[in-house]
Amino acid sequence: MDSFYKRVKEEAEGMLPMMREVRRDLHAHPETAWLEVRTTSIIVKRLRELGYEVLTGKDVCKDEDRMGLPADDVLEEAYQRALRQGADKEISDVARGGFTGAIGILDCGEGPVIALRFDIDALPLFEDKGPDHLASREGFCSVNEGMMHACGHDGHITIGLAVAEILMRHRQDLKGKVKLIFQPAEEGVRGAKSIVTNGHLDDVDYILANHMAHNGGNGYEIGLTYGSTLATSKLDIFFGGKASHAGIIPEKGDNALLAAATAVLNLHAIPRSSGGDTRINVGTLHAGTGRNVICDRAKLEVEVRGATTEVNDYLVDYAERIAEGAALMHGCSYSIKLQGSAESLQSHPDMVRYAEHIAKDKLGLKVTPPSKSAGASEDCAYMLNRVHSHGGKGIYFNTLSKGAGQFHGTKFDFDEDCMSAGVALFCAMVYSLMNEERP
Repeated sequence: MDSFYKRVKEEAEGMLPMMREVRRDLHAHPETAWLEVRTTSIIVKRLRELGYEVLTGKDVCKDEDRMGLPADDVLEEAYQRALRQGADKEISDVARGGFTGAIGILDCGEGPVIALRFDIDALPLFEDKGPDHLASREGFCSVNEGMMHACGHDGHITIGLAVAEILMRHRQDLKGKVKLIFQPAEEGVRGAKSIVTNGHLDDVDYILANHMAHNGGNGYEIGLTYGSTLATSKLDIFFGGKASHAGIIPEKGDNALLAAATAVLNLHAIPRSSGGDTRINVGTLHAGTGRNVICDRAKLEVEVRGATTEVNDYLVDYAERIAEGAALMHGCSYSIKLQGSAESLQSHPDMVRYAEHIAKDKLGLKVTPPSKSAGASEDCAYMLNRVHSHGGKGIYFNTLSKGAGQFHGTKFDFDEDCMSAGVALFCAMVYSLMNEERP
């Protein structure tokens, strides 16, 4: 193993005690999309301590392109909670109102521009407090009721901060610029687009993104994929009707609940597409005020997913026609609000081969045979696609380990030791892309 790669791997493994401590603090204080004020404070403070140029607030996400923002009172509550939980006030003031996330920049002169993406938000879940859940046994369960890191983003943040430390330590060996993007609001695919439209990927030559995943107990290893994730759109569909007495004059009302129910059944009956796999789910239906009142308003929370961006667009168009028809049938109005979206993502094949070479030959890490599909949906697709659009190359890979529970489940966990593999691969690829033959 070459000396630099050996040093980086040893340093990453040596940082595991610190990484466990950071990860567990983040796990105990989860914050959902656009509420990550304390999390942002920790990230910014550490990046500044290391000597990075740091972008915060409106310099990170373009205001008008943030999707699915919580209500103002929820945003303010998150700010106040972060201060109570020890967040830096100056940093928190900039993040207040949903301007969370940070970008750390390390400029090492002439060379390629490399972006690394780490997502930072948690999920709206009540964490399991049973004795068979590691966080419960060892005392780092969520203290924020109804919020939980159930998708590994606490690990992603920790990896990003460890990468920042190692890269700064070896900056004399680097030639180019590194952008460490700590992205808010990945869940619900709401945050990445606003970073892209703010121009942060326009000069990037290479982008690397990572996600924790389970491998059934085969130690820890790197998972690679050529295949794409599913494009997706998150839609809120509103129906407006007219209330009336359900017993005396029901015909005087326009029933928004019936319009919503009609839409639900027809949304799940959208014809499949020859262009690729499709998914659709109506997750919630909120309607009505009482059993004796004709319902005057209803709301559906819907998501569609397609194998490609084009297939996803087909589903969105069809859903809009169904909403219009359901409203017309029952004399109601309708409107649709986009709450989140992601394009389909595909790693550049050159980068997959390159990462396999670095992981196996330079670092001695176990690597799974590259798969054909990454599955699900991933917000960083906007970032990879922007880099690909101007001739750059990107990769999305997994850090695999034995895990517990299911993704987005109340008992989710991962093997903390695997974080060293993710740190080592990020650092090694940055060094190699800046100093050796590039893909």
